[in-house]
Amino acid sequence: MPRRSILSAAEREQLLALPESPEEFIRQYTFSEADLSLIHQHRGVANRLGFAVQLCYLRFPGVSLAVEQLPASSLLAFVATQLKISVTEWAVYGQREQTRREHLLELQAAFSIQTFGLPHYRAAVPWLAEVARQTDKGVVLVQALIGHLRHQGVLLPAVTVLERLSAEALTRANRWLYQTLTEDLTSETRQALENLLTRREGSTLTWLAWLRQAPAAPTSRQMLEHLARLAAWQQLGLPADLARRVHQNRLRKIAREGGQMTPADLAKFEPVRRLATLVALALEGTATVLDELLDLHDRIVGKVFNAAKHKHQQQFQASGKAINQQVRLFGRIGQALLTARATGTDPFAAIESVLPWEEFTASVGEAQQLAQPADFDFLHRVGEHYATLRRYAPAFLAALPLRAAPAAKRLLAALDVLRELNTTGARKLPADAPTAFISKRWQKLVLTDQGLDRRYYELCALAELKNALRSGDMWVLGSRQFKDFEEYLVPTEPFAALLQAGELPLAVEPNGERYLQQRLAHLTQQLETVNRLAAAGELPDASLTAAGLKIMPLDAAVPDAAQALIEQAARQLPHVKITDLLLEVDEWTGFSRHFTHLRTGAPTRDPALLLTTLLADGLNLGLTKMAASCPGSTHAKLSWLQAWYIRDDTYSLALAELVNAQLRHPFAAHWGDGTTSSSDGQRFRAGGRAESTGHINPKYGAEPGRLFYTHVSDQYAPFSSQVINVGVRDATYVLDGLLYHESDLRIAEHYTDTAGFTDHLFAVMPLLSYRFAPRIRDLSDTKLYMPPGSPAYEALQPLLGGTLNVRHVLAHWEEILRLATSIKQGTVTASLMLRKLGSYPRQNGLAVALRELGRIERSLFILDWLQSVDLRRRVQVGLNKGEARNALARAVFFHRLGEIRDRGFEQQRYRASGLNLLTAAIVLWNTVYLQRAVQALRAHGHNVDEALLPYLSPLGWEHINLTGDYSWRTKRAPGKFQPLRPLSRS
Repeated sequence: MPRRSILSAAEREQLLALPESPEEFIRQYTFSEADLSLIHQHRGVANRLGFAVQLCYLRFPGVSLAVEQLPASSLLAFVATQLKISVTEWAVYGQREQTRREHLLELQAAFSIQTFGLPHYRAAVPWLAEVARQTDKGVVLVQALIGHLRHQGVLLPAVTVLERLSAEALTRANRWLYQTLTEDLTSETRQALENLLTRREGSTLTWLAWLRQAPAAPTSRQMLEHLARLAAWQQLGLPADLARRVHQNRLRKIAREGGQMTPADLAKFEPVRRLATLVALALEGTATVLDELLDLHDRIVGKVFNAAKHKHQQQFQASGKAINQQVRLFGRIGQALLTARATGTDPFAAIESVLPWEEFTASVGEAQQLAQPADFDFLHRVGEHYATLRRYAPAFLAALPLRAAPAAKRLLAALDVLRELNTTGARKLPADAPTAFISKRWQKLVLTDQGLDRRYYELCALAELKNALRSGDMWVLGSRQFKDFEEYLVPTEPFAALLQAGELPLAVEPNGERYLQQRLAHLTQQLETVNRLAAAGELPDASLTAAGLKIMPLDAAVPDAAQALIEQAARQLPHVKITDLLLEVDEWTGFSRHFTHLRTGAPTRDPALLLTTLLADGLNLGLTKMAASCPGSTHAKLSWLQAWYIRDDTYSLALAELVNAQLRHPFAAHWGDGTTSSSDGQRFRAGGRAESTGHINPKYGAEPGRLFYTHVSDQYAPFSSQVINVGVRDATYVLDGLLYHESDLRIAEHYTDTAGFTDHLFAVMPLLSYRFAPRIRDLSDTKLYMPPGSPAYEALQPLLGGTLNVRHVLAHWEEILRLATSIKQGTVTASLMLRKLGSYPRQNGLAVALRELGRIERSLFILDWLQSVDLRRRVQVGLNKGEARNALARAVFFHRLGEIRDRGFEQQRYRASGLNLLTAAIVLWNTVYLQRAVQALRAHGHNVDEALLPYLSPLGWEHINLTGDYSWRTKRAPGKFQPLRPLSRS
């Protein structure tokens, strides 16, 4: 029997707790007419009260009330109120042990409730083992078991029994998992897997460590080295369908655990477990290398195009003086020819009057050399970088198991032709080589008078491959990020069943015609209203005329009284070291308990060492410098703790603990109720070893960087953070933060700036219960779209952009619902699908339908924006909170000059997560002490106006010492607050 505990102390307490929310409490414990009839059959008010209370406990949480156990006071009061009985009657009932036992047996008989016994135990183990094949999280397994027993009408046993049963099911599932991963392996494959733990010849690294290395830079050399890694993974000879036989959650967990272990650690496992761990590492490693190869190709092609464009611009700039001279010269010649024609004189003599004929002939030749292509395109310069792509292209195409949708079949055929040429060594393209994939822009270079140009044909095919992979028109077998579009979605049969049963997890009418009819009717009404207001000049703080749209800026000034309160409160906040702040916040919330051991699930025995590691991420100090700055810690200790305790999921749970504490704090209600939020990206430069992994976006300059994209609630709590490519539009990641956070926030309205919106996002947000409200720059250039058959809205003409294609939306309505359902259920991330749908000009029918649906929602939003000053103010306030939080993040993330210097993407994510956790802790600490400061002001006779409290902000950091030695010794007694600074006499 497994000995280790699978639940924490906090999880045990919560498992059988009564409902917390009032709504759930009422739902579980409100009696029906049948219940009341049964209750009132008992003589005596005490008996009726006791019988009813026992009924409540049997129903939820599904346990019997022990003879010596007192019911919860809240439940007792709720039941007594329903029965119109005094709660004091329980004292009478509680003394009658025999009566309580008889009532329990009566209730079990009346409601067919069974007592848990050995037969139930034996039946539950195999059932739960099936669940454990999908997840090994103890609390999830126990909760599933509780739900299963409740559904069967079985009383829940003690938590220790539930835990023991779950542990046994998990052991069975693990054995099945190890057997499934290893049973079909050949002896050669088994030996090859064992060899992964041996050192490479001439290297200090094992084969496994070398295979798991990430590429350093987007270069041909790195591409070839990574292709060698892919070949090594593929040569293991694992069965092709092995990854599909087990749940991906368990596979990734085994791989993540194995990745943290040394060969010596793995050698201690029993053979089947060690082999299964190596199989999981191989499957995950193959998928990772494939994705990294495709990303490298994408970046190399982008780099080649950027270099060609830069050369094109440089050449034009360098020739600027000569071009200007030629233009001036031909201007003089043209004027001379016009004069000659007007006067009837010899045109050739007119030219020679400007300059000798020999010089004129030479100037024509010089002009031809200076002239750029007619379309001023830089594409011809891409050919100068052919060698860069050619160096790895043959091996790259040979290694990729490519597949294509009908839209990309011709491109796949072209790639097959190139593969054949690479295999045979032939240089000339066959006359019948596919050309339908060649865009008009490439045709002038590929299709020549001498036939197909091999160099530009291959460059075009490789560039189109990048685009097709992005859009999903092509995919790679075994990849995670570039799979078949269909594999990301909920399977068609389960989706059809949900649709038929009316159980889609969406916030819309599933009938497309009815839904569009409602939205278009609303759009028509709004168009008429705004047209009337605009014609009468009655738009609030806005005007729409033939000259365009003008909206008055909002007044952002802070009242003098509010500014005085801000300064008074800030002067009282205690000076605190960042270490003391974290200790105090952890004492309030216990957020550190969520950082559990990857293998055992136990919290760390050294919380100070854990907080030190988190601080190294949040301050961007790094483990080496943090070890030198924190007495008692070493790099080895911090590195070990980070490897085993710090992961994306533990960071998410710890952050949720802080966000939930902020949500529950009464003072935070002055800033909002937690139903609105904003998101914004913050760029950090990529320097040192990370410079080659960063991306360049001209918006931020010529230096490579990464973007931390953060969601902030209206209570200033940063509840999500993602590391994204600076070249990808922010809007791609808006939904990820709203959908995949772990906190109790229930966001209803979300704000972004201009970079945070697209028509696709406008379409999907309402389907998932969110109101989308971006602040759109140059709103006057953003067009409104009308329903078919709309009249001419004269006053809106400057904003009108055309008529909606409603038929296209209806034709793809079920596909839209299936996509939204898939995003909601988490079978695919919103960012991945939005990136695919919006990445390629030749968009598929679903993308076009989403665009049309988004135009409806965007038009409705703009019309609302024109009418509502309150909406504009809400958006501005929300975005200001996010921008202010970015200022705090910049101040906290100050080490290493605020640069990202970690080459691995996982480490970069930890930096972002650590920074977000640290800012959330500062926000919560400031909130608590701002409340104390306001209370102190009132206690000293200051009249603090409630209306001014929303102007206070928990984002200040001047009183927090972020530098120096990071010591965890504190003079503050546990449970005591830091003393406020004394009020100034002024």
